[in-house]
Amino acid sequence: MQGLAAAAPAFVDKKKRILDQLAVPSADYADASPKGSVDVGIRDLIDEINQAAGFVTTSSCAGRVSVFLEGRRVVDADAEDDQVAGVGGKGAGGTWLFVSHDPVPEVEGDADWAGVLGLAESEADVQEVGEVVKERRLIHFKFEAMILHVLTASPEHAQLLLRCGLQAGFRESGAINLLPNGKDAATPMVAIRSMGLAFESLVGQQVDGRQQRLVPPDYLPTLIRIANERFAENTKRIERFQVAFRDAVISISAPRRNPEGNEWEDVAARRERKRAEGLRKKAEKQAEKKTDTGSQSEARGSDAEWQTGPPLGL
Repeated sequence: MQGLAAAAPAFVDKKKRILDQLAVPSADYADASPKGSVDVGIRDLIDEINQAAGFVTTSSCAGRVSVFLEGRRVVDADAEDDQVAGVGGKGAGGTWLFVSHDPVPEVEGDADWAGVLGLAESEADVQEVGEVVKERRLIHFKFEAMILHVLTASPEHAQLLLRCGLQAGFRESGAINLLPNGKDAATPMVAIRSMGLAFESLVGQQVDGRQQRLVPPDYLPTLIRIANERFAENTKRIERFQVAFRDAVISISAPRRNPEGNEWEDVAARRERKRAEGLRKKAEKQAEKKTDTGSQSEARGSDAEWQTGPPLGL
């Protein structure tokens, strides 16, 4: 793999600002995520990416299991805004009842999984005939794999990162901002992600402010067991991605070799080397020719002196 071009000053400045923010002590650091900080399970990967020239992480999640209550479906006159949740239930008061960025420890016996996951103990009540429901907000159990956003210094940097992600199993990875905006060079944003590991299950609802569980208690540990299996596979993919990225960065700094084991060179470099070798050989031949001519002249001079000298024996 050929070495990548040096990052533009604008990218270097932006990367410095991001790294300065990440360097804040954990006790003082907070970001826009529900957790408010970088996940421990992905911190080593983030540090390794940020140490490489031409790459800087902008947001990340190591993977998580969560229970999510959808936002408001009707306008609340007492709320600060009059927004309602869109498709997927995000916004308008949507909230996590439970979030873990690590596998959830399984408990032997009759554990209170509804309580652990932030769900109400009681199952859904039978709706009375003629009862009017003003608002129904669904509650979802979710598992989501790692997602990582990385700002890159060029399309070539982005291509390298995408190749590593796809090889590691993050099949839905992609990039945006691949073209320059007319003023600055392109600095693509790459998302490393895999939707194939994700799954979601409806587990409850909130009807007019009353939370209800829609599944039997023994269904919840089944969901947790599936999520923990996905966590294990997610960890393997993260490790493969980190190894692939490390190897790719090393290959950039190491000289490229051809099949004979010599340092690789592109067509232009090879043409220039051949031209220099030709000029050097031509100069050597000219020098040899001058040397031979001088030797022959000396030989002819000696022969002339011998022929005009006194006869032998006189």
